[in-house]
Amino acid sequence: MKSNVFILFLVGVVSFVGCKDTTEVPVAPVELEIANTVADKWGEMTLRHLKVQNLKTPTYVSRSLGYIGLTMYETVVNGSIVYQSVAKQLNGLGELPKPEIGKSYDWETSLNAGQAYMIKQMWQHAMADDNKRIDSLENAIFAERSLAIKDTAIVNRSKRYGLSIAKAIYEWSKTDGGHLGYLTNFDAKYAFPKGTNFWTPPLNGQSSVLMPLHPHWGKNRTFTSTNSQLPVPQIIPYSDDKNSAFYKEFKEVYDIQLALTQTQKEIANWWGDDPSETYAPPGHSYSLALQILRVKKPNLFTAAESFAKVGMSVADAFINCWKCKYTYHSVRPAAYIRKNIKGSFEQFWPEPPFPAFASGHSTQASSAAEALISVYGDNVAFDDVTHVGRPKDIFRNVEYKKRSYTSISQTAIECGISRLYGGIHTRQDNEVGLAEGKKIGANINALSWKK
Repeated sequence: MKSNVFILFLVGVVSFVGCKDTTEVPVAPVELEIANTVADKWGEMTLRHLKVQNLKTPTYVSRSLGYIGLTMYETVVNGSIVYQSVAKQLNGLGELPKPEIGKSYDWETSLNAGQAYMIKQMWQHAMADDNKRIDSLENAIFAERSLAIKDTAIVNRSKRYGLSIAKAIYEWSKTDGGHLGYLTNFDAKYAFPKGTNFWTPPLNGQSSVLMPLHPHWGKNRTFTSTNSQLPVPQIIPYSDDKNSAFYKEFKEVYDIQLALTQTQKEIANWWGDDPSETYAPPGHSYSLALQILRVKKPNLFTAAESFAKVGMSVADAFINCWKCKYTYHSVRPAAYIRKNIKGSFEQFWPEPPFPAFASGHSTQASSAAEALISVYGDNVAFDDVTHVGRPKDIFRNVEYKKRSYTSISQTAIECGISRLYGGIHTRQDNEVGLAEGKKIGANINALSWKK
């Protein structure tokens, strides 16, 4: 059994001005400059928790972040004079529980209760020690808020309210098609289309399981109906002709692999986000949200908005992208290059267990960037330290050093091009992914977040 868990664990893709006392915050919304320490702590705990989970795939990680981020937002939104619930605008959720009229709430306590519940529900197979860390954080924040508020009725009421929101969202999540999806990562009975022009699981790829990862994920319910209505993008028609546009896409990959620079290798590694060692690609996007929050220091409600938009954007991105992947079953560069250009070709980064077009990295990174830009604008200078501290990749001679950006959009562009440097995607895969991700994030942003 342990060996099976290890194999599944290897499935890759990849892979926050001032404070004011919130005592007696009335139910009539008040926009306070609340320090976002509670949102910060739960963003960090979310990443820490998912990083150590088994059976981790980019598809399921994206789904979990969608519900965790939405829960953070909905547990605090009724304390704001600017923001409003988006629940009734989502795909079948409907109205969530309301605070009691005339009663006071502490919104940080509500957020605290909701996050603890939802994280544990999303990862029900977590080890006991992992859940103890969640309980420890929840209890510590509850104690801090109790001391600050000095009113047992308010903190207990706020805790109950946060739980009621989280439970309602969790019940809705069960009907999306991805519930407990980590238990069904692979489909041994999936019928592949016939022909050498279609993708099949590689013998020496990122996973030892010669089956496709979540081939039906594209049928799952998106957070917004507008994202489910986006058409599957067009792919360049397959061709072995050396003069064709399709061939030229793969020839570019081959040429780049022959002359990779050290900088290109570092970019490929930084955005590799292998789930066996990292948060997976959607977790990297959630990590960017956390790091930008720490630079911009928004109030509690804006912090929650950031996590909700990023979480739902990457979740919908993986649904739409997987629909595309298993529509075309497009071949990866290695197989095509070995057939048409050079039989001994080896790419820099190992191939994941699903078709190529479009790039999941590019799609989710672009959707997350679009979400964050809607909150902070694009011109945000920050350092990405997501992988700082990881041991050097001796095999590829790459160290994990922080990467610096002057805009949010740079992260999506670099994430996309990293797959070309890795040798596992063509430029078409990445550019179409970036374009589709932007549409998906825009549809999340288009919800009426503010009054």
